[in-house]
Amino acid sequence: MTTTEADSRAYNRNIKARQSSDNSSSAGNHDKVAEEDARQWERCTEKIKIKVMEQVQDQLNEILDRVLTESVQSLSNTQSTVNGKTKNISSSRSQRMDDGKVFMARASLLDELFEISHIRTIYHMFIAVLLIFFLSTLAVDYIDQGRLVLEFDLLFYAFGKLGTVTVAWAIMFSYTLIVPYYTLLFWGSLYHKVPSKLGLSLGMGLILSLIQTCILGVFPIYVVVHHQLPPASRFIVILEQIRFLMKTYSFLRETAPVIMKNAPKEGENPRFPTFSSYLYFLFCPTLIYRESYPRNRRIRWNYVGITLGMILGCLFYGYFILVRLCVPVFRTQTNVPFSKRSMVLAIFHSILPGIMLLLLCFFAFLHCWLNLFGELLRFADRMFYKDWWNSTSFANYYRTWNIVVHDWLYYYGYRDFLWLSNRKFRTAAMLSVFIVSAVVHEYALAMGFGFFYPVMFLLFAVFGVAFNFTMNDKRQSPVCNIIMWVCLFIGQGVQVCLYCQEWYAQIYCPRTGNSFWELVMPRSWSCSYQR
Repeated sequence: MTTTEADSRAYNRNIKARQSSDNSSSAGNHDKVAEEDARQWERCTEKIKIKVMEQVQDQLNEILDRVLTESVQSLSNTQSTVNGKTKNISSSRSQRMDDGKVFMARASLLDELFEISHIRTIYHMFIAVLLIFFLSTLAVDYIDQGRLVLEFDLLFYAFGKLGTVTVAWAIMFSYTLIVPYYTLLFWGSLYHKVPSKLGLSLGMGLILSLIQTCILGVFPIYVVVHHQLPPASRFIVILEQIRFLMKTYSFLRETAPVIMKNAPKEGENPRFPTFSSYLYFLFCPTLIYRESYPRNRRIRWNYVGITLGMILGCLFYGYFILVRLCVPVFRTQTNVPFSKRSMVLAIFHSILPGIMLLLLCFFAFLHCWLNLFGELLRFADRMFYKDWWNSTSFANYYRTWNIVVHDWLYYYGYRDFLWLSNRKFRTAAMLSVFIVSAVVHEYALAMGFGFFYPVMFLLFAVFGVAFNFTMNDKRQSPVCNIIMWVCLFIGQGVQVCLYCQEWYAQIYCPRTGNSFWELVMPRSWSCSYQR
């Protein structure tokens, strides 16, 4: 073998080795790229899966609502011919539910969303913020006083005089449980016997209205004003007053037409709703009366415990928001001269606590509180709200924020107004519902805070109506959802700012007389004190 041949073989071996090394390196890079593509594909499929599940869930809910509503309507309109005569075979229950709300077994939306780990993480973030509030309060108290202090003085003050609240609630509940029910029974037993049905109905209605005005109208206001209840106790009495009034109206509105339409046969007694169904209705989380509702088989006591814990957590959450973000600012702000700059800064400072209080009230009441009573009473229809946070129009936001109150306003306000007007004044019907809702909201705030400052009324009846007609259901762009949230942020900031300023103005600059203008003019417009 010559030297040239040896060099040639060595050169060939080196080339093959380099080619093998290059191939192996290329294969390794290809494997890494394939792994990265696989990970990206998994993330993409997971996102697509979540979106598809949400869309399918929404579509299924809409389809079920529509199908069940149509089926109930068709059932109530079903007739059969017997001996050549047309006879309505629908029961009194189906007649009462004709074209009305259909209850079905379904879970709350947040309970379903919390099954998704990403949504559950957002919930965990809010819990973390609560822990930060707790730790910051301990740290500040330790620095200021040299010891760990955890006093919930504001909380104890807000819920003071609970004994008076309990007595007032017991009186209102006893009246609501007994008087409307037995008044209906007395009226129903005479309705088909007396010749003047209209006179009987007007007379009984007038008497009941007078008693309602005294017990559920004047009495709660007297308790709140005479006993000078603190804010939270005031809200308990006033909100229960409104709830009992709405429950009573629904009960009478749903049962009276059934009694009027179904005359008992000779020798038979009229059919009335059972006392147990009415008692159940007074506690179940709905304002629409039915003799029966879909019920769960058992009570999930672990769910009850968790929900009760979340309610207590929300209570302390609200306390820390007020103590850490509102009280230190507005307690010392009243002595600052009024200016456009100070007002703008105060409003934007109030946006964060305002939107947090809005979300907190929604979660604490519409989700936790209503689900707690729903679980204890095995009430299966838990659709107390819909996905209002995805709304691209204020019309949809108003419909989905609070389904419980919206149903009452829709069936007994909007729909009855259209029935009385022969379906000619839809805009007037909508405006009337807005005005009634705005007045009730303002009444609750005025009685709860102890002063008249119609911020809520103006935001609801003026700006709310304007946004309802301008940002309607035709708006589907994501930009509209951003605009809606911007309006909610600013609106909550305005409310927290103005109500906090007026609260401290009422304390440091009390009114000097009882004239009309002294009662209705906000004290924060003219109050300026020096500490």
